[in-house]
Amino acid sequence: DEELLKSIQATIVRVEGDCEQLSYVTGSLRDDHRQHQKDIEALFQSLEGLEKKADKEDLLLLKVDKAALGSKVSCAHFDASVEHLEDRIQDLLRRVLGQEQRWQEAQQRFSDALDSKLDRLELRPFQKQLEDTWARIIKDLKDELSVKIDDAAGIKQQLLVPYKCLSCDRHLNMQVPG
Repeated sequence: DEELLKSIQATIVRVEGDCEQLSYVTGSLRDDHRQHQKDIEALFQSLEGLEKKADKEDLLLLKVDKAALGSKVSCAHFDASVEHLEDRIQDLLRRVLGQEQRWQEAQQRFSDALDSKLDRLELRPFQKQLEDTWARIIKDLKDELSVKIDDAAGIKQQLLVPYKCLSCDRHLNMQVPG
């Protein structure tokens, strides 16, 4: 029973450790996900700012002729910047999708781990049985180990009463057989 109890206690401790570790991993994944969401929102805000600038440039195109604009902004430079921006956006989208996939995998592992663990409702009857068994064993041990005051290991008889116990030398009031 002690080995089984120790084994169960060790299993419970491992389960609690696993739960703590899974909650830590889940929290860090959530934080990573929030950070990526903030980065994506910042990119979209930057993109909106670029769109506003592009609208302003369209207004400037109406005012300035195409030859003057060609001397101010190189089309090749603008195209290279737009390509670079598109590459960065695609890279961030790939990262976000990869992070989301890792988040789903971690969530699935966490769910599987929780499904394989015992819950508190399943452990309550077992805990009650263990407590009852321990209470009965302790009661039995107390009953067996209790010493009655009038019982002595042996007595030495003196010429006069009182008699004394041989093991502890305390005085006894008892009838001596024979």
